[in-house]
Amino acid sequence: KGQAPLQITELIYLPIKSPATRVAALLSGEVDFAQDIPAQDVARLKQDQRLRINEGPENRSIFLGLNVGGKELKYSSVKGKNPLADARVREAIHLAIDRDAIKRSVMRGLSIPSGMIAPSFVNGYSKAMAAYPKVDVAKAKKLLADAGYPDGFDLTLHTSNDRYVNDEAISTAIAGFLGRVGIKTSVVARPIAQQSVAINGADIDFYLYGWGVPTYDSAYIFDFLVHTRGKDGRGPTNATGFSNAAVDTDIVALASEADKAKRDQTIARIWDVVQKERFYIPLHDQVIHFASIKRIDVPVHPDNAVLFKDVKLGAK
Repeated sequence: KGQAPLQITELIYLPIKSPATRVAALLSGEVDFAQDIPAQDVARLKQDQRLRINEGPENRSIFLGLNVGGKELKYSSVKGKNPLADARVREAIHLAIDRDAIKRSVMRGLSIPSGMIAPSFVNGYSKAMAAYPKVDVAKAKKLLADAGYPDGFDLTLHTSNDRYVNDEAISTAIAGFLGRVGIKTSVVARPIAQQSVAINGADIDFYLYGWGVPTYDSAYIFDFLVHTRGKDGRGPTNATGFSNAAVDTDIVALASEADKAKRDQTIARIWDVVQKERFYIPLHDQVIHFASIKRIDVPVHPDNAVLFKDVKLGAK
């Protein structure tokens, strides 16, 4: 009692699958509140004096996964070896991607570029680790040449097209960035159901994916995405082939370590390996937008959940 406004007395849900129709319903007054607003519509809605747009960071990071453990890639022109197993190639990809351009042109300003696959409110997040480099095409090309790929190579980027904000468009932009350094990238877009099956089956080389952290602790990321796949029941979503016994031991230890200082040290140590190995290349954190009529104030929650107990009503 007294911890939430509790001003909502009646809710009428009206499912509208089409984003365009959902926005139209809000503009016409058919509905008072709408979520999952398309990025391309947010700026226009912000200009409408009848509406309120609340926004905030989502508990979801978008990143690229790289098959670093396979002896040969399944979806590449390179045969007999795996270019992604070479740290220089991974660094070249990291340097080729223009995250600020993705934010500006693809996400229309509605993303938080990052070099870490953990939002700022997750335990273990580090501002230093979340820093990302400026694009350096010349250095990326040199790294590829040093790795034995002076003319680049062909690579397939698998992406979902119905799960994350502008997921297919992000992947298309990445293909363009990589093309500038000589990595000729073909984008194969498909529903998240198919993408997830491929990731869970490790039938994938280079892919776009997103991850949320419901526990708000880095151990959740490590358990699913970093730990050796299949060992101790962990690593089910690690399709990269990355495996490190010392890291596995540290990850398992997090589940029973009661000393916060020691636990945080272990988390930092694991992140240090993840960042240096670059089997994942972070892109950005998504941004949530809630749109409503002016008198309704719906707070944004990182989990993209609408907590109607916290909604405040103003005068009509």
